[in-house]
Amino acid sequence: MTDLAWPPGLILLLGAAALPFARERLRSALILGLPALTLAAIWWWPLGTLVSVPFLDYQLELVRVTSEGRLFATVFAIMAFAGGLYALRQATTFELTAAYAYAGAAIGVTFAGDLITLFIFWELMAIGSTLVLWAAGTEGAYRASLRYLLIHLLGGVLLMAGIAAWVAETGSIAFTAMRLESLATWLILAGFLINAGAPPLSAWIADAYPEASPSGTVFLSAFTTKTAVYALLVGFPGAEILVPIGLYMVFYGILYALLENDMRRILAYSIVNQVGFMVVAIGIGTPLALNGAAAHAFAHILYKALLLMSAGSVLWMTQRRKCTDLGGLFQSMPVTTINGIVGALAISAFPFTSGFVTKSLETQAAANEGLALVWLLLLAASAGVFLHAGIKFPWFVFFQRDSGLRPPDPPANMRQAMWLFSFLCLAIGLFPQVLYGILPHPVDYQPYTLEHLVSQLQLLLFAGFAFFAMLPLMRRTLTISLDFDWFYRKFFKELLSEFSVRTSAFHGALTGRWRGRIERLVGNLSRHHGPQGTLARTWPTGSMVLWVAILLGASLLLYNR
Repeated sequence: MTDLAWPPGLILLLGAAALPFARERLRSALILGLPALTLAAIWWWPLGTLVSVPFLDYQLELVRVTSEGRLFATVFAIMAFAGGLYALRQATTFELTAAYAYAGAAIGVTFAGDLITLFIFWELMAIGSTLVLWAAGTEGAYRASLRYLLIHLLGGVLLMAGIAAWVAETGSIAFTAMRLESLATWLILAGFLINAGAPPLSAWIADAYPEASPSGTVFLSAFTTKTAVYALLVGFPGAEILVPIGLYMVFYGILYALLENDMRRILAYSIVNQVGFMVVAIGIGTPLALNGAAAHAFAHILYKALLLMSAGSVLWMTQRRKCTDLGGLFQSMPVTTINGIVGALAISAFPFTSGFVTKSLETQAAANEGLALVWLLLLAASAGVFLHAGIKFPWFVFFQRDSGLRPPDPPANMRQAMWLFSFLCLAIGLFPQVLYGILPHPVDYQPYTLEHLVSQLQLLLFAGFAFFAMLPLMRRTLTISLDFDWFYRKFFKELLSEFSVRTSAFHGALTGRWRGRIERLVGNLSRHHGPQGTLARTWPTGSMVLWVAILLGASLLLYNR
């Protein structure tokens, strides 16, 4: 154990606690300085360093530095910096405090060397993210946060039960790769998958994230699902069940995003879609596939945050979020438009962007393992991503018909955050070896081959043609789409309402019945003991003396016997 035991995530956690008490200038310095200090601490620890503390009969490994954990912690710290910059002058102190605690807990997960430490930070993430939702201060955000919290409490219970069963079975709390051979590991897997947005509980992402503030949605998009990807990467590499689960997520996200009208819900469904790619790669489990999942997660955090920053800027300047209310904004919001397009190209894996050099690792891994069907489905899904996130979002929001709105670009700090992530999306695409150099396994892959460039450009070209050819069929509606969340948003609500009605009727009948009985009892008591009752009359003194004498005589007779 090192003398200066300081897990990097605690810098953000403790710094978050200081934000409400700092003056405005110091608060701004903390918002930008804390993530930078955290990033330095992440790279200060060499690989393999271990910080442990005793707890009951176990040793908690608060810091175990692995290449996977350091990769995810690095992008989490970058995200916290850019998110703080984006939120600097718009978000409340409460939101920033919750967001930095949320980010610190996510970094704590990536450094956790045991399941107990992981669980503690896992639950802190759930609390922090719920508070980020509450910070929006709207009725919709409050209702969504309750549903969000319900889902994550379920995931936490499953994870806790799985950890307890695992410790009982093995006697170990080490967080390492596990096989799906017992109920314990299945419960742990279920806990991880709920946070990843896996079926059947995928809808919580699109339900909750768009209800946060513009900056809150940016924070929420980065941490919960990607810590789940990290946990799956470490805990269940090569688990074959993850391949069909991931494929379901891939096409689920595409389908619902194409049906959606709310620009931030489109991008929220896209999170499920993108995480599905990573889950498939983890299920394949080869070094190339695991590198692909890790690299894709790194790149996804950047371009998804960029897209949501662009959408959040539109929402901030127009106070509108429906595609039916927007259009033609490129005329007055050129910076937001350009950055939105960069994010759209990156998520679509356009050449020379981060998506091109990271997603291809996953599809190549499927091809290398002879998984022809998986490879074809991932290829088809790449076209679907271009349809909903690469074209639909920028086309309906910034182009197509002119809505007549002429808002300016957002404040400087929001523009700077978008430029930063646009730069990173392009830099990774142009110089992929920098990212490849910090991946978990050695990388022997060249993304810029003639075959890959031509096939990807063909795919994007035909996807773009299909979008505009079917544009009349993609009419935007004012409704929202429900799937499994129909049960707890509609069915259970109606069930509860019906239960309440019937319970109220039963309660009324029962209350009426007992009220009648009590009234009769009170009436009888009143007749005998009330002011005019038999036992309440005024009796002559002589009569009372006579009755006392009779009673005393009777008692003497009984006593003598």
